[in-house]
Amino acid sequence: MQLSYWELKSWFSNVDFTIVGSGIVGLHTALRLRERFPKAKIILLEKGILPQGASTKNAGFACFGSISEIIDDLKTHSEEEVIQLISKRYHGLQLLRKNLGDENLDFKPFGGYEIFLKEDESFYKECLQRISFINDIVKPLFKTEVFSKEIDRFGFGNTFEYLIFNPLEGQIDIGKMMQSLLKKVYQNDILIVNHQTVGSYTEINNGVEVITNNLSFKTNKLLFTTNGFASQLTNNRVTPARAQVLITKPIENLDIKGTFHLDRGYYYFRNIDNRILFGGGRNLDFEGETTTELKTTELIQNRLEDLLKTVILPNTAFEIEHRWSGIMGVGNHKKPIVEQLSNHVFCGVRMGGMGVAIGSLIGQELADLV
Repeated sequence: MQLSYWELKSWFSNVDFTIVGSGIVGLHTALRLRERFPKAKIILLEKGILPQGASTKNAGFACFGSISEIIDDLKTHSEEEVIQLISKRYHGLQLLRKNLGDENLDFKPFGGYEIFLKEDESFYKECLQRISFINDIVKPLFKTEVFSKEIDRFGFGNTFEYLIFNPLEGQIDIGKMMQSLLKKVYQNDILIVNHQTVGSYTEINNGVEVITNNLSFKTNKLLFTTNGFASQLTNNRVTPARAQVLITKPIENLDIKGTFHLDRGYYYFRNIDNRILFGGGRNLDFEGETTTELKTTELIQNRLEDLLKTVILPNTAFEIEHRWSGIMGVGNHKKPIVEQLSNHVFCGVRMGGMGVAIGSLIGQELADLV
């Protein structure tokens, strides 16, 4: 691309900070850098028309961990690590709400539920038995009992009569959230350049030479917030994980309100605009879903439809209106990677499917590393 003198001067000269990725983490990183460096020149590079990973493609759960997820995490993490993860997610959500306001998020405090299929009886009983234990370990953080057993009033099919309820969780409108964040970024004199894929970068004495698909320029500091696309950057400590989603057409007299986890969190659904938004199924094909390709597959979409018919809406007619996918960043540890990679290069990645909850906090942590 041939840039004019004006374009080079206004956008790509004397750049202090370049952030790669304009999702939740990238935007919060930029805002925090603006707080710390009021006169700095800050650019965000984004390869898509909109944020290309998961920030505008997720389900909009304001959650910090279901009973089954916490139990599973305790098998691979210490109790202290699990509590730290929950704390970070919860405080990240509070920071997001404080920064943008509940109205701009369209935050709805409907609570979160976990439901269990009849074929998963042993794990269902284990989760019920461990409610008291989980409440005890998180009580210092929340100052109250979080999880409780509630009878299913929604009429789900092929599930046990009791659900596990968490009143502290809610749901948000991801589109409104990202528009509010973008507006705040523009108001703080931060530049966003779309359709820019970083092909390579070279560290030089006093900064970094960045080469994209269209141009090259120098920046003092380079920060990556590309999450699920950060495998090469982190020596494979981040693995991409595709999440497939569908949404129904509006359903008359829909009585389901809340955020719901099913099958150890591999499936999740919620109400939105009198519709059901339903996603998951990665466990049906872990190898196939370890990809950065944004598409849907028959295997998973058929399973989502089947669960809609037999479990979520067993007595209600529905039609599917739209399907899509997003890319999460996961790894062998749930803790995000926030670190300095070299003299002038940094990264904040591996949100573990919890970008909405922790993205604001990780953005701040990354900016504070500089």
